[in-house]
Amino acid sequence: MNLVQEGPYRYRIEPTGPMRVPGVVFASRALLRDAEQALQQVANVATLPGVVEASYAMPDVHWGYGFAIGGVAATDPADGGVVSPGGVGFDISCGVRLLAADIDADGLRPVLRDVMDGLDRAVPRGMGKGAVWRLRGAEELTGILTGGSRFAVERGHGVPRDLDRCEDGGAVADADPGQVGARAVERGAGQVGSLGSGNHFLEVQRVAAVHDDAVAAAFGLRRDQICVMIHSGSRGLGHQVCTDHVRVMEREMPRYGIRVPDRQLACAPVESPPGRAYLGAMAAAANYGRANRQLLAEAARRVFERVAGVRLDLVYDVSHNLAKLEEHEIGGRRRRVCVHRKGATRAFPPGHPELPPDLRDAGQPVLVPGTMGTASYVLTGVPEGRAFYSTCHGAGRAQSRHQAARGVSGRDLRARLEADGIAVRASSWRGLAEEAPAAYKDVTAVIEAGEGAGLCRKVAELRPVGVVKG
Repeated sequence: MNLVQEGPYRYRIEPTGPMRVPGVVFASRALLRDAEQALQQVANVATLPGVVEASYAMPDVHWGYGFAIGGVAATDPADGGVVSPGGVGFDISCGVRLLAADIDADGLRPVLRDVMDGLDRAVPRGMGKGAVWRLRGAEELTGILTGGSRFAVERGHGVPRDLDRCEDGGAVADADPGQVGARAVERGAGQVGSLGSGNHFLEVQRVAAVHDDAVAAAFGLRRDQICVMIHSGSRGLGHQVCTDHVRVMEREMPRYGIRVPDRQLACAPVESPPGRAYLGAMAAAANYGRANRQLLAEAARRVFERVAGVRLDLVYDVSHNLAKLEEHEIGGRRRRVCVHRKGATRAFPPGHPELPPDLRDAGQPVLVPGTMGTASYVLTGVPEGRAFYSTCHGAGRAQSRHQAARGVSGRDLRARLEADGIAVRASSWRGLAEEAPAAYKDVTAVIEAGEGAGLCRKVAELRPVGVVKG
């Protein structure tokens, strides 16, 4: 593949064959090492009907299902644009929630072990069932699928201010629970308020550095403050929604004359019955993911209050696996397009009308988790943001889970982390080893590339003091 460098952190894949637009990759050469498969996926996405501007890749790009993880693409429904479940992924609305505590690291240190033990007991996680909220029937699950965090707050799991600090006010519009299949409902019924496994986590963190005092203050952050970061998604319900609708679209593509270079890019026109059905089910799963993080945040709040007398206020909650209809200026005119962000985070700039009033001057908080033992970052959107105001979502995987587990044992990894002052609570030694920091790219290099490419701007750097893993 011919990758042409256009700038320090920008590369171009020229359109060839069935590609309708170029590929644009925001990264450094070092970050693109061993990325051939992912770059081919960037080129494949550029063949989708109705795709506009470019098929984009973020600095943490790596191979995924259909779309590369770290992929962004928009399609125009008015021009036959499609929606592809592979452009969202199996963990619909997987995202990050950050809470800020009214205590600093020195104040928490004497009770850190007790806090971590409390979180260990309070946070259901791992592959099996278990949840903070025991639903009383189909009516409550429907409320979650339509209302997301809003429904959880209405039922006493949070405070109204939480919704002001959530993307979309805590709920995606146009959810259609009727498009969520029976198996998805069955999988989701017992998992509302659970962390899951894999790269999902709850971390207690310290604000190690502030890069923009004014914006950090608007977000509610200050140096040495304790924070809680939660990374989780829509659990088995979202996974099943993706599985079900990919199967439907595979069958339906010939009806619409659609051919794709990879069956994992199964898609349908946004305005078609299968396209609308998927978007309705995706929105419902996204609301499940929002409610899930709301419940986990409440579990953490109760532990901090009970053990340390500490309050946790929400900084922001934002997804990084979603397709949304948004308006953007493309080719000199405003167009309503379906923006797929798969392993990529929305990053609206200062002044954007969708931001709440208390954040509008600062821009949207962008939450980028690192790996156990490394930094996480809080960023903000920038006025000339590229790729439909999108940026990276994490460090980006560099090794498979099997490779990572062969490189270190879970017990040894915990010993190393605790020697560095990071308290670890894991439900599985194998799961811990699979998420070793060495399995990921250098998150600081990812952030440097994102900022250098004009996608975002650093606000604060967070370092873990305690980790809860599935």
